[in-house]
Amino acid sequence: MKIKYTLPKALAILALIIAFASCEEDFNTIGVSIIGNETFQSEFTDSLSVVSYSRKLLPVQTNGLPVYQMGVYNDPIYGKRTINFLSQLTLNNTGPNFEIAPRVDSVVLYLPYFSTEITEGEEVTYELDSIYGDAPININIYESNYFLREFDPNTGFEDPQNYYSNQTSIFESNLGELIHRIEDFKPSEDAIVINDTVSIRPGLRTKLPKEFFQEKILTKSGSIELINNNNFRDYFRGLYFQVESTNDEGNLFMMDLEEASLTVHFSFQTEGTDVFEAPGSDTIERFNGEVGMSFNAISVNTYEDDLPVNIRQDLFEQNLQEGEERLYVRGGDGIISVIELFGPDLDDDGVADELEDLRNEGWIINEANLIFYVDKNQVTGGDQEPERLIIYDTKNSTVLADYGLDITSNLDPVDAVNVHLGRLQRGSDDNGEFYKIRITNHVSNVINRDSTNVPLGLIVSQNVLETGFQDIENIQAPGIEELPASSIVSPEGTILHGNRSANSDRRLKLQLFYTDPE
Repeated sequence: MKIKYTLPKALAILALIIAFASCEEDFNTIGVSIIGNETFQSEFTDSLSVVSYSRKLLPVQTNGLPVYQMGVYNDPIYGKRTINFLSQLTLNNTGPNFEIAPRVDSVVLYLPYFSTEITEGEEVTYELDSIYGDAPININIYESNYFLREFDPNTGFEDPQNYYSNQTSIFESNLGELIHRIEDFKPSEDAIVINDTVSIRPGLRTKLPKEFFQEKILTKSGSIELINNNNFRDYFRGLYFQVESTNDEGNLFMMDLEEASLTVHFSFQTEGTDVFEAPGSDTIERFNGEVGMSFNAISVNTYEDDLPVNIRQDLFEQNLQEGEERLYVRGGDGIISVIELFGPDLDDDGVADELEDLRNEGWIINEANLIFYVDKNQVTGGDQEPERLIIYDTKNSTVLADYGLDITSNLDPVDAVNVHLGRLQRGSDDNGEFYKIRITNHVSNVINRDSTNVPLGLIVSQNVLETGFQDIENIQAPGIEELPASSIVSPEGTILHGNRSANSDRRLKLQLFYTDPE
């Protein structure tokens, strides 16, 4: 009896061990399949056709992003990028009454960074996340006169209005007053001390001029401009953060807008003030109040790139039919690499000829991998190499079937979904070697379930758990309409070996482990 019930349990445990081991096995391991009562040795091929090339992206949608950024990033491959930030503000409490003789005491802007709190005994420190570079930058803060619409008038106000990465000149031609300038700014990991008992997490925190907000806000007590946030956003159209760097260096930081704020602290008098006292006199008792504003409406990033001439030229001359020697991938309004599987459709029946042959073979697909080797002749290596890439269906703007079946999706973003989207594998020198992208279910569906063989897009991802998509301003060959949002907020980039690389050992290939049941 014990043997009867223990053996199935043991086999189940063994199967689980094998399943987990297969997730970690090296890409040249050959497995075994069992069909009925027969055992079939898994076979391997990497001779299937793959065409890969890169495309410089058209402007990308930068409103509605999961996070926003600001600063200057100098990429060792792709050069300097400047990212500016425009955002509407909303009143936390609409229709405020500022009582009698209101007077601004201080105005505080706070844009917190993403960070992790570390507590050791009574000491609290912070570890910053998503900060790139440590050279100083200058930040000019303007009032914006550009109204960010919620809906697009070209669609009868039925569709949301999109804003794009290339709209710097439009926004900067509608700037109002220069409110404040921050010079030689660098993010700090130190907590911001408010007083002896209160501190807040690290961020950009600065005081803005009292006179501007006295006129803009406190003189409007009880006015139609402050009665609701629709009116307020039309009246005070937002803040534009223009970033400057005197050289190619700088720093770039991501902001937690959910906790960001602009607070106008003021004092006021109330009814019953002695008529012989002048309004605003310091001898009269005054009370404290505040006007809180949040960054929870429309925000937009704009990008200014200084792409090296040789890369720009190479991207202009891409061979879309046969593929390329090297692949470029970069986040932001950057560069995507396109992967097309199974070669051409020479008989013009709508299906690649090689794919038709595979469907006739009836192979069982045990594992399918794309190995993207870093081109070390082009890439310096080190900390500025992106840890994660993401691959997706460019026709339908969706992740692949393998994404939803990945058992590591509950891990932190840097390690999550690593069976499907392998993290950058580094050598003993800590420089990147390759990314292993496992697309077993996708390939199996294409071969055995007649799924459409769509072009795949490969690009950098700042957070592979973020699965939203953003528009591209115009459709881009081979039919790219949208881009993963996680790539737009990724500053980094790299260069990979393509399917025509001169180094045959590093050349991009589709590696297939399969069982032929016949």
